[in-house]
Amino acid sequence: MDAPSIFKETLVLNILRWGLVAAAVALAGACSTPDIGTDPSLNMVHQSALPPPSRADVLAAERPYLVGPFDKLRIDVFGVDQLQNKEYQIDASGRLSFPFAGTIEAGGLTPQEISDAISDRLRGRIIRDPQVTVNLIETVSQVVTVEGAVKNPGRFPVIGEMTLLRTIALAQGTSDLAKLESVLIFREVDGVRYAGAYDLKAIRLGNYEDPEVYPNDVVVVGDSAARRLFRDLSPLLASPLVVLLQRL
Repeated sequence: MDAPSIFKETLVLNILRWGLVAAAVALAGACSTPDIGTDPSLNMVHQSALPPPSRADVLAAERPYLVGPFDKLRIDVFGVDQLQNKEYQIDASGRLSFPFAGTIEAGGLTPQEISDAISDRLRGRIIRDPQVTVNLIETVSQVVTVEGAVKNPGRFPVIGEMTLLRTIALAQGTSDLAKLESVLIFREVDGVRYAGAYDLKAIRLGNYEDPEVYPNDVVVVGDSAARRLFRDLSPLLASPLVVLLQRL
């Protein structure tokens, strides 16, 4: 079973029990975080946003793009005809083989860092001061998955800063039957799984910030787990809700 399925199945199995407890506490006027109950696999997190992933989680803790396996690059070496406007693909282990420069460990580097590495290898060999340009032309390693009630579900590249609204726009927007108040983001950080619940209507109205989306996130619009979560916990949704899913 893939990670998104595990996330959603865990949420479905546990959120019903926890949701009723949390909603009851909210309706009773409690101000502190409710006791989650006896299920050890689910806990409330005292924060309003999902934690950003570490560098090891997505090969990028920073927003500049980091190259990964099977990404395609266009590399130009100014003044060397045989090394101009050529396309190269990173192999499965994250390595790049470049003429006269040999094998470069490109996985986890930015295009500029790859440019610097190639320049260092070529300097003094075939050109005194090489000018190397590296551009990303296709990515398959840094993607976000969007599913549920959107017009074009699938996997989309994450380049630069990405937010929930921008991600849904990549999927050509929500469908006519979408529950805009029922959106989940699944994320893994340092081996711990999280699910964040969001209301697109509230974000569009400026009631709270449009959350950032990172590579390897899974966005689910209006599925059964999200609908049940929002129905049971509607008194708590003046702000984003973050659920921590323990390691399975």
